[in-house]
Amino acid sequence: MRRLIVNADDFGFTAGVNRAIVEAHTRGIVTSSTLMANGRAFEDAVRLAKTMPQLSVGSHVVLIDGAPVLDAKRLPSITSESPSGSRFRDGLKSFAVRALAGRLNPDEIEAEASAQIRKLQAAEIGVSHVDTHKHTHLFPAVLRPLLQAARTCGVRAIRNPFGPRTPLKSSELLTRPNLWTRYAQVRVLRTLAAKFRNAVKREGILTPDGTLGIVVTGALDERLFHAIANAIPEGTWEFVCHPGYNDDDLKSAKTRLRESRETELRVLTLPEAKQLLLSHQIELISYRGLISSNASR
Repeated sequence: MRRLIVNADDFGFTAGVNRAIVEAHTRGIVTSSTLMANGRAFEDAVRLAKTMPQLSVGSHVVLIDGAPVLDAKRLPSITSESPSGSRFRDGLKSFAVRALAGRLNPDEIEAEASAQIRKLQAAEIGVSHVDTHKHTHLFPAVLRPLLQAARTCGVRAIRNPFGPRTPLKSSELLTRPNLWTRYAQVRVLRTLAAKFRNAVKREGILTPDGTLGIVVTGALDERLFHAIANAIPEGTWEFVCHPGYNDDDLKSAKTRLRESRETELRVLTLPEAKQLLLSHQIELISYRGLISSNASR
């Protein structure tokens, strides 16, 4: 049996991203999305989420490249002051170094993650799952307090940010040299996968078998989607995507994903995408479906 959750990240980032996620859900294969509590288009995303009862909405916890929900004075290990106000301290590379060196305060991470989840819940969003911006919870220093925040807030599922050993056939990688560095980074980080599985199991939180799409973030096109679909292993997997419109709001935002978001939207809404999954007998489910199927066992 093969099941696939298609999750659109960055709900709430901009109005154009919100609109694309709606289209990718109503006209395409997106079954779930994760909402940024500190996104500039948060209220718009909440409004839209309430019109789509079949879309499973989770919390996209942000700990880098943004502003905290809590007062930054409570978060000295992960925030700093800038001319534009209080911001998270790090980009991904420096965050990774400090996470691996034990220089992040777990109580601060738990408090901020809880605040972001509860902001969604206060807006009457039934938070089905959690993940993190740029997958920072693959580091144990973030995972442990994030799991505690999820349990405290009653959230039952979390993204497994680790993919299969061979997310793409070598022939596809050979034709895409721009993916080699990303693939190498993902392979190195797989050393943390066992710790992730053990921690999630210990806390009683549900998670898929792994994640697809991380290696091709920013490069996804129809051919790569076909290659990924053809290589999905047995089990339940999550495909991570970032649909959006490259409008003026996105052009003024801090992100490396711009034109690629429109390409992803096109791929996700192609009739052939759904037919491809059906032809491989891959069942589309949401995070709510993952939770309910485990509850019935």
